[in-house]
Amino acid sequence: MELSFRNQKRNHSAANWWGNMKYNLITLKMFLSVVRMGSISQASEVENVAASAISKRISDLEDQIGTPLFYRQARGVELTPAGNELARHSSNLLQLVERMETHMSDFATGAKGSVRIAANTSAITQFLPEDLASFVENYPDVKIDLSERTSDEILTAVRDGLADLGIFSGLVDEPEMEVITYRRDTLVVVMGKDHVYRPEHPVKLAELAELDMVGLQSGSSLQAFLEKRAAEQGLSLNTRVETLSFDGVRRMVEAGLGVAVLPFGAVEPYLESTQLRMQEIDEDWAVRTLKLAVKDLSAVSRSVRALVEHLISQNLTKK
Repeated sequence: MELSFRNQKRNHSAANWWGNMKYNLITLKMFLSVVRMGSISQASEVENVAASAISKRISDLEDQIGTPLFYRQARGVELTPAGNELARHSSNLLQLVERMETHMSDFATGAKGSVRIAANTSAITQFLPEDLASFVENYPDVKIDLSERTSDEILTAVRDGLADLGIFSGLVDEPEMEVITYRRDTLVVVMGKDHVYRPEHPVKLAELAELDMVGLQSGSSLQAFLEKRAAEQGLSLNTRVETLSFDGVRRMVEAGLGVAVLPFGAVEPYLESTQLRMQEIDEDWAVRTLKLAVKDLSAVSRSVRALVEHLISQNLTKK
């Protein structure tokens, strides 16, 4: 009888826990936000919820579990062993709930809704307009929410669930998510038609290191890649002007402020209408890869899956 009573008590306790937990997915989301940001105040800004409300949810959760989840420190918070365990289970639980909602929605709507894409400048400038136009033609009920970001920001957005699909440069480290080759492009040197540097042959990086250059701002995967390749050869690039976009780079180059390295597709269409020239680069790394990234392809909506399959098919037909 005592064993039976204990089992009943354990089952009753588990039932109470589940009964409470099913109303506390928001609390778990707030808890994970504090874990990611390292402080309640920063989580408050990200979630747009008062810090006092988040603090109350965390305290109630600790009372419910019966143990502290964080070590409170002046510079923020750190997880206790119990907090680490809860963070792992909470993350899995919320992903399962998100997957369930996505799959149930698909039964009702099919390939509808929206797809959030975070893409780098190279993809937006060269390939995405045409590829998205053909996708929307086939799926008119799907809305595309496109944001332009650096490759590092793209991977963070996908990892944190702020983007369904990322399109980034293969020059950055690949994340722990599903990654698929999208397109390949070629880097070229671009200079003004009146620039004193007028190479008649494919250019080596060592030649560029002798010139004033125009580049993208720090944080750009392309700029970081060029600087890394230069350092490997014991070179230093003299980047005289930094700007946010390919268009800005082209304008600065056309004004005579330096030469630049850009993707072929960001230069060739503008040669006839501008005072620009381009030349090939004689380096193995001049051909690079753009990639697609999703957190979990098996968990995405039908719309996201349809778009991924469409983009892959464009890569196969237009290499």
